[in-house]
Amino acid sequence: MGPSLKKFLKIAVPILIGLGLVYYSYTSTTPEDRTRIFEAIKSADPIWVFLSIFIGILSHISRAVRWNYLLEPMGYKPSLTNNVLIILTSYFANTLVLRSGEFLRATALNTYENVPFEKGFGTIVTERIIDLIMLLLVILVALLVQTDVILGILEENGIGLAGSLFMLLVGIVGLLISIRIVRKSKSSLALKIKNFLNGMLDGVMSIFKMKRRGAFIFHTFFIWFCYVAMFWVIKYTVPETTELPMGAFLVAFVAGAFAMATTNGGLGLFPIVVTATLSVYGVSKTSGDAYGWIMWTAQTLMVVVFGTISFIMLPLLNRNR
Repeated sequence: MGPSLKKFLKIAVPILIGLGLVYYSYTSTTPEDRTRIFEAIKSADPIWVFLSIFIGILSHISRAVRWNYLLEPMGYKPSLTNNVLIILTSYFANTLVLRSGEFLRATALNTYENVPFEKGFGTIVTERIIDLIMLLLVILVALLVQTDVILGILEENGIGLAGSLFMLLVGIVGLLISIRIVRKSKSSLALKIKNFLNGMLDGVMSIFKMKRRGAFIFHTFFIWFCYVAMFWVIKYTVPETTELPMGAFLVAFVAGAFAMATTNGGLGLFPIVVTATLSVYGVSKTSGDAYGWIMWTAQTLMVVVFGTISFIMLPLLNRNR
């Protein structure tokens, strides 16, 4: 397989999967269901939708501020405006080509702020490692606050408390054995895993070496607070979801986060997994679909609109560079 074909497949396959899931979502509903979903979306209070978008913008600004805390120890301090525009442009790129935004961020930072590509990319990798840790923290909180619901789901599938504890024990033992095998192995895959884990550790430890680590940690939690909040406020757009507990949205948020990482901007998959998660809490498929599509549309619209504006403004504001 030639490199050109590989590049094409990397771009085309996630988009085709997303479109296929949109088609599946469409065909799995009756015309009456689609009418009710469309009516629910049309009747959604725009105040909550715009509030969700506003919270999303705040998270991007906070990320732009935090980015400078990683760059300052290396002697660089890009303008906050450039950071915001670069980040919004990179998120827009990710909706078109999966995982392209990280490379675009480092390239744009080199172009407009003279930060070497490898140094800029290193800070982005550190960000991603921190984001992964925060996602694991959200998953842990969701497991703690929704233990009864999760155990209920497992029992429905024939797995009780004893079975859950046994699966947890097997998972921990398997993880320890895997770590031991990776540490002793000399294979290329094991070396990649070790490098990733070492990079994760270095990324975490670098927080404690920076001058503004307190501010960095604050912005990290603020960013993820915004992520959850922009997801939570959308519940007020659908009557059936307004009374759901916060824990339900934490579980749905985790499911949606994995969907966003699987297809371009969660295309097709995001509403499906969110609907499936909310159905556990008694939300009808119609209302679940409405919630999922409102949430996905609002955030995608934000990324596309502000990302396009940023893409145009970035070279104009830096035309002398």
